[in-house]
Amino acid sequence: MGIIEALWVALDTLRTHKLRSFLTMLGVIFGVMAVVVMVALIEGARASVVSEFEKLGSDVVIVAFDPSERLRRGEQGGTVESLTLDDLEAIRRIPELRVATAERSLGQKEMVFQSEKFNSNLIGVDENYPTVRALEVERGRFFEPHEVLEGEKIAVLGYETAQKLFGKTDPIGQDILVDGTQVRVIGVLAKRGQTFGENQDQAVYIPLYSALRRWAGDESLSVIYAMPHSRDKTASAMDAIWQTLMRLHNNQPDFRVDTLESILSAITRIISLFGVLLGGIAGLALLVGGIGIMNIMLVSVTERTREIGLRKAVGAQRYQILVQFLIESATLATIGGLIGMGLGWGVGELIEWATKQSTAFGDNGLNFYFPIWAGIGAFVFSASVGVVFGLYPAWRAANLDPIVALRYE
Repeated sequence: MGIIEALWVALDTLRTHKLRSFLTMLGVIFGVMAVVVMVALIEGARASVVSEFEKLGSDVVIVAFDPSERLRRGEQGGTVESLTLDDLEAIRRIPELRVATAERSLGQKEMVFQSEKFNSNLIGVDENYPTVRALEVERGRFFEPHEVLEGEKIAVLGYETAQKLFGKTDPIGQDILVDGTQVRVIGVLAKRGQTFGENQDQAVYIPLYSALRRWAGDESLSVIYAMPHSRDKTASAMDAIWQTLMRLHNNQPDFRVDTLESILSAITRIISLFGVLLGGIAGLALLVGGIGIMNIMLVSVTERTREIGLRKAVGAQRYQILVQFLIESATLATIGGLIGMGLGWGVGELIEWATKQSTAFGDNGLNFYFPIWAGIGAFVFSASVGVVFGLYPAWRAANLDPIVALRYE
């Protein structure tokens, strides 16, 4: 019996015992479906994170006040209070850096235009902020250097804030109340969406010195961003920033200097770890499915003992019997795997659609991305389950004594 003929015999056996075959395939179906959904969601999450970081630029250096850094280093002594304007000016003088900027977050404030009100995150920034954070101005303009230094009462609105306050009215040149202070709108940013859970379209940006003098009453900065002249200078730029901070703060290591690229690597490692854990859990269902296939193939060997004996009596070789039963078990698992892939794809698309309807997962929801390699891998793996778990029943069938098999009732 050839391979093709053995395949037709396997399919005919499945058709003969439809219910039994379907119940046997259920374990493989659910196992492959779970693997497909897990892989697709993990790969979708990875692709989303990479996309978000690519928007910001992987060579951006982030400087943040982090007193817990001292605890990690096991050092004692006094502590500084925060990043300051002096830190920003010193970092700007580092030759390895092309540009440096800072922000001061002032929290949620009420924005009012005529009868319209909207709560937005008020952030003080300087003229270099759009360059480092990859922001685009859709209408109007961003701040000039002298406007930042003089603390002008002007603002640039996020896309959604502008829509909520002005609707179809042109906001450029209009005056709004920002936490009770009259501010003139000079620009509106292009739609950006959520970045790591923060909706940048709902922000309102004001000149940094205005934020510090009029709202904060101090010179503390929330975070400093810097960009080196080229990617290969990132490491030396980070070292220079760290040495500058240590010189300004008496070697108190209360800061964290990191890059978006290293943060991206850490996040993707965590995502990969979750993928392995979830994939292992989903693989248990495939194990159960494989045991089901082994069980039903042993039953099939018992039912077809006389057939096996007759085939051996007319000259069938052991390897031919072995191949026939292996093909049957592999066919069972492969069909189950294909059904599981189809169901997994459908479930994944349903999850993506459902999460897009909810604001809890952002504008894009949970992305479902199933790469070709994963599809090929799922197909090969499901077939391998059939071969591995069908090996013992096939070996048992191939080694039956033809005389004993012919006498079997």
